[in-house]
Amino acid sequence: MNIRLIKALDAVCGRMAVSLLPAPAVRPVPGGIRSILIIRPGGIGDAVLLVPALRALKNKFPAARITVLAERRNSAVFGLCLDLDRVLLYDRPSDLLQAVRGSYDVTIDSEQWHRLSAVIARMTRSPVLIGYTTNERSRLFSHPVRYSHDDYETVSFFNLMEPLGVYDRGTAERFLNPPEESAAVAAHLLADLGSAPFVTIFPGASIPERRWGADRFRKVAHWLSAFGLQVVVVGGNDDQQQGEAIVAGGSGLNLAGRTSLVETAAVIDRSALLVSGDSGVLHIAVGLGKPTVSLFGPGRSEKWAPRGDRHIVINKQLPCSPCTTYGTTPPCPQNARCLRDITVEEVTDAVMMLLTAEEVTPSRCCKRDWVEVG
Repeated sequence: MNIRLIKALDAVCGRMAVSLLPAPAVRPVPGGIRSILIIRPGGIGDAVLLVPALRALKNKFPAARITVLAERRNSAVFGLCLDLDRVLLYDRPSDLLQAVRGSYDVTIDSEQWHRLSAVIARMTRSPVLIGYTTNERSRLFSHPVRYSHDDYETVSFFNLMEPLGVYDRGTAERFLNPPEESAAVAAHLLADLGSAPFVTIFPGASIPERRWGADRFRKVAHWLSAFGLQVVVVGGNDDQQQGEAIVAGGSGLNLAGRTSLVETAAVIDRSALLVSGDSGVLHIAVGLGKPTVSLFGPGRSEKWAPRGDRHIVINKQLPCSPCTTYGTTPPCPQNARCLRDITVEEVTDAVMMLLTAEEVTPSRCCKRDWVEVG
């Protein structure tokens, strides 16, 4: 579904529907919860960072049937989570109708800003309706929850679970698991690399302002190749051309456009580390327990950047950054200088620092001064 169209419909139809629907009655949370609907439209990153809260929810209510109403663009993420019973598609009319007609003890709308998902939640008529109070959508929830841009997004999703007695006890280092079939596909695609360690690069992004550029990634790949580290580029069909440019000259393997999302996860799962901009693929690597080097500029690193010693976040902290609010990034008059100012050397140094900490040994070593990045 066209994202711009959704936002336009939300601004007009969503606002109107929120004002017309009656507010729900405030009722106590029932003791025997048997059925829960989670609404999660949006991108891949949101879906990934919701998974730890979903796992904790299932642990609290092991007998409950959990249904997720997702979008086509992020639904595959939930195939990496073993704690769900069913996934329906928000942008498939028949699935949306099933969700609205379903019977749930609890409906949780995890959307942060847009109103249409709150309208869908209210239409389920669940006795317990939970969602964020970011605008007038708050009147449609029996249990409204505050949302803050200063909280890591996983923490924000756990806040939604608190009315049910589910709290953040700490997220496991690994909370995603690729299916066996996708692992087999990854093994086949990577067979020519043998057992040598490799670094995965994801050059894509949902908007141009978050793209560091194929030429810079190519220099990183060339440098890593000179150090005996193989590079594998992952991504969708839109990233194929960038992938070819990055591995030009024999610096690595381009798998962009050749794998599904879960197969991409399986490739990352076999790698030593991921280098990426602020993206959903970055969060998949975090969910797989992989070290990451991430490049932030327009996005809010406090909310979205990986946490912990196994992750290095490169952010120039310009006065105009971050500029993204509720998923919307305005056109940049400085041509995304916040990303352009990040150097190849900063990225390669971060990669080597993490690989050293992980005790990953390249197939050969050489001094940095011997490597010409061109």
